[in-house]
Amino acid sequence: MKKITIAIDGYSSCGKSTMAKDLARRIGYVYVDTGAMYRAVTLYALRNGLFAEDGSVLTEQLEKHMGNINITFQFNPETQKPDTYLNGELVEKEIRSLEVSNHVSPIAAVPFVRTAMVAQQQAMGQEGGIVMDGRDIGTTVFPQAELKIFVTASAEVRAQRRYDELVSKGMPEPYEDILKNVEERDYIDTHREVSPLRQADDALLLDNSHMTIPEQNEWVMARYLERASED
Repeated sequence: MKKITIAIDGYSSCGKSTMAKDLARRIGYVYVDTGAMYRAVTLYALRNGLFAEDGSVLTEQLEKHMGNINITFQFNPETQKPDTYLNGELVEKEIRSLEVSNHVSPIAAVPFVRTAMVAQQQAMGQEGGIVMDGRDIGTTVFPQAELKIFVTASAEVRAQRRYDELVSKGMPEPYEDILKNVEERDYIDTHREVSPLRQADDALLLDNSHMTIPEQNEWVMARYLERASED
């Protein structure tokens, strides 16, 4: 089978990363978590006081810091998944906190941040054989991707999934706060000026509100086999 580029886009907490990681592992492709990249920039900004009191991004200061932000991924043999590193520090747990979730959408909407991240993402996927998930992979990063999937689920279902994830990591937060965060991120992601979240014209829609993880994994595997076997 030919090596293809797989772009998985969709709303926050709809299981994109879980799906993409599983698919990449099963077919031997490289997986890139673009959401983790924006979360790592957000963590750096929080640590360095690059947010105003009202939660807005201090863009002039952040732009001066961009050269100091190095994001890499290393495969974790125990979890069989890639971990995110910020300037050499393992930050996989820190970037999943609700504080980062509450600040990541404004960071991801900053044009020079997106330009820097998109350039890194495109460099990673030049040779094909890659699975990448995010908000604008099929529309901006890899508009030529052979397989594009757009994932959605109800806000309530996504908030519950996020709540369960945080509880499992020993980082519980009130469900109501998580639901509010999900709804706010949806609005920001779909209304931002640069690369807003939208379904690409040629993307396949997957609503996984009532699907199990094995069911959605088999659905995406079937779509991959169809596309990878095409001439």
